[in-house]
Amino acid sequence: MKRTPEPPIAVIAAALKRERERAGLSLAELARRAGVAKSTLSQLEAGSGNPSVETLWSLGNALDVPLSRLIEPPAPKVRVIRAGENPRVTSEQAFYSGSLLTAGDGRARRDVYIIESEPGAVRRAEPHLPGTVEHAIVAAGRVRIGPADEPVELHPGDYVSYPGDAPHVYEGLEPGSWAVLIMEHP
Repeated sequence: MKRTPEPPIAVIAAALKRERERAGLSLAELARRAGVAKSTLSQLEAGSGNPSVETLWSLGNALDVPLSRLIEPPAPKVRVIRAGENPRVTSEQAFYSGSLLTAGDGRARRDVYIIESEPGAVRRAEPHLPGTVEHAIVAAGRVRIGPADEPVELHPGDYVSYPGDAPHVYEGLEPGSWAVLIMEHP
């Protein structure tokens, strides 16, 4: 897969401020709940910085919203995303990145991502919102994915479904491994 640009910080900045204000939280309170420095949150809302996927997940969980609500710009009625053009966020823990393709709206509570994972460190994910279920279909390479205590090895074309509201892992076992990840939210 082609390397893609980082997510537009302006979209993240506007979404963080919108969701923080919707939740009625101060910068300090959101930072405390998410376990991030207030200065980091302030920089992100000001449109500077380069947040990791872990930081964005923590902020989304603290705001009680899915990650997609923080990184997806408003979409037109017909939306085409060419391969390699979608914004992506990277991990601090592993050679892992996620690219949101589409987010659920008020009718469909699901988000669709492309995730890339290279051999090396394991990407450990904290539980998402209660009731979240993840589905993954491997497109290339080999990955180990699923609940932290019992991940499964998958090959191209293999599918897995597991609780996303419990600790889980993603690990690339071959260079160039990638999958489609669908997150269902309650």
